[in-house]
Amino acid sequence: MEILKMRTSLLAISLSIFTLVLNAQNEKLLQETFSASYAAEANGEYSKAIELLRKFYIEDSYALNLRLGWLTYMNGSFVESAAYYNKAIQLMPMSIEARLGIALPTSALGNWDHVVTHYNEILRIDPNHYTTNYRMGNIYYYREEYKMASKYFERIANLYPFDYDAVHMFAWVNLRMGKSTEARALFNKALLIRPEDESCKEGLEMIK
Repeated sequence: MEILKMRTSLLAISLSIFTLVLNAQNEKLLQETFSASYAAEANGEYSKAIELLRKFYIEDSYALNLRLGWLTYMNGSFVESAAYYNKAIQLMPMSIEARLGIALPTSALGNWDHVVTHYNEILRIDPNHYTTNYRMGNIYYYREEYKMASKYFERIANLYPFDYDAVHMFAWVNLRMGKSTEARALFNKALLIRPEDESCKEGLEMIK
């Protein structure tokens, strides 16, 4: 009986070692494949980069779904890209990067309401996320919903008071809302950040 127990234990140890070695080999191979996909992408060979990764596709791999989401977007396969990004979000529900990613194919498809939905999900996770606030501000600005746009631009202008993009767009939204005094101050502030900026000068000319 003792010999049987010993043999069973040795077998279990051997299997564990074999599994560790196999996993290490798989990880190494996957790293090499990712490396090859980056090289193909750098050469603009998106289809090749996609096929390299698809050979090792694992449905529950966040990294593979995120990477394939990006590559299929770059290859112009927007519906497929959104599917990969959706899978990445399901796997990592707190992921901001996957939600930023899915906005790319979604906007390319013209589904702006869905883009707003994904951005709102990011802001529920991180209310002060710079990129998302800036993009939401732009969406509402170009929809001419200036009050909504102001909310997002004001937030990042307060968080980043010497950031050109934040201050510049907050100036424009104030101008569109008829707040000339605030807009003038913001345009002049933006000119401290980026002297001779034509957009700021245009805004100041409109106030005169």
